[in-house]
Amino acid sequence: MQISNYIQQSFQVNYAYRVFFTHHIFSPDNNTLSAYLQEQASPYYQKRLLVVADEGVWQQHPYLQQQAGAYLQNVPGFELAPEIIIIPGGEAVKNDEALFFRLVDAIDKYAIDRHSFVIGIGGGSVLDLVGFAAAVSHRGVRHIRIPTTVLSQNDSGVGVKNGINYKGKKNFLGAFAPPAAVFNDAHFLTTLEDRDWNAGMVEAVKVALIKDAAFFEWMEQEVTALANRDMEAMQQLVYRCAELHLSHIGGAGDPFESGSSRPLDFGHWSGHKLEQLTNFTLRHGEAVAIGIALDSVYTQLLGWLDKDATNRILHLLQQMNLPIYHPLLDMQAGDTSPVIKGLEEFREHLGGRLTICQLKGIGYGAEVNDMNITLLQQAGEILKKLSAAGE
Repeated sequence: MQISNYIQQSFQVNYAYRVFFTHHIFSPDNNTLSAYLQEQASPYYQKRLLVVADEGVWQQHPYLQQQAGAYLQNVPGFELAPEIIIIPGGEAVKNDEALFFRLVDAIDKYAIDRHSFVIGIGGGSVLDLVGFAAAVSHRGVRHIRIPTTVLSQNDSGVGVKNGINYKGKKNFLGAFAPPAAVFNDAHFLTTLEDRDWNAGMVEAVKVALIKDAAFFEWMEQEVTALANRDMEAMQQLVYRCAELHLSHIGGAGDPFESGSSRPLDFGHWSGHKLEQLTNFTLRHGEAVAIGIALDSVYTQLLGWLDKDATNRILHLLQQMNLPIYHPLLDMQAGDTSPVIKGLEEFREHLGGRLTICQLKGIGYGAEVNDMNITLLQQAGEILKKLSAAGE
């Protein structure tokens, strides 16, 4: 028998999950979630449910804890853990390692096995944390996401990424672990602060700019309604944005980002750095809005994007009450701005070669492997003047 010096193994794993759209998910007459869970039930044993919820959501919807508990206790084939774990919301939870281990300990305490479910209810940061805790417990516990913000319903909550921050670096620790299912409940959006309502829309602007010019034009037409919290318009925005994100995840051939291409990270290389440098006082969507503005002006200076297209992008962001500039874009004592220094960190995050998505036009993304620092600094100066003039 001849023995080779290696054996190669190759295999594929298929993932499938559904994103549901509903209202008042825990209402007794809404069977969207209960019907899904009953599909997953086993005739041979009871599965378990552990709920982790965003404290801010509980405060805005004080009836919810009792209602959710009663709803989930009555799902055949499932046993609800006696404790609903309430944790703070916002980016700070992704910086709290003790909170991460608290969730892991709860999965252990309540015997949440690989056929049971952890249900996360909250904004994107909470869902990132809950998903990561589930992903590393027992090498992978199923998790269900119930996003409660515009940002999480149209982007982070419907994707396959989970993670926490480490040593000041965003999402340094994480895992690609698709959810078992996602349930977008539009009612949660009605109690958002204006700032969070607005900030969430930037991910729709991002994906439209790189993939769908018609969607961008629709937002231009509907921006007044969107900014004035018209729920019908927002539901359309959330649905189309989620659809485009899911289409990319499934159709790009690299759902777990093994390569360096990240078109959905348009505007994010500087946005992530701005979040860190401001100690996360900037919302993720606000930081990405500035990043989109910076990259749009940059591509105009490259000669790729015409001035009219750039102005349309900046105008839409401002009509959504989003910032297009931050003083951290300024050069410091003749050096490059601290934001621009984040390019190297972004390359490390990507792994390997720097790959940045830029624009060839509205609806057309293109990738570059290097950035002209001088032009980036000029773009920052242009945004500073436009912001000061209120244009």
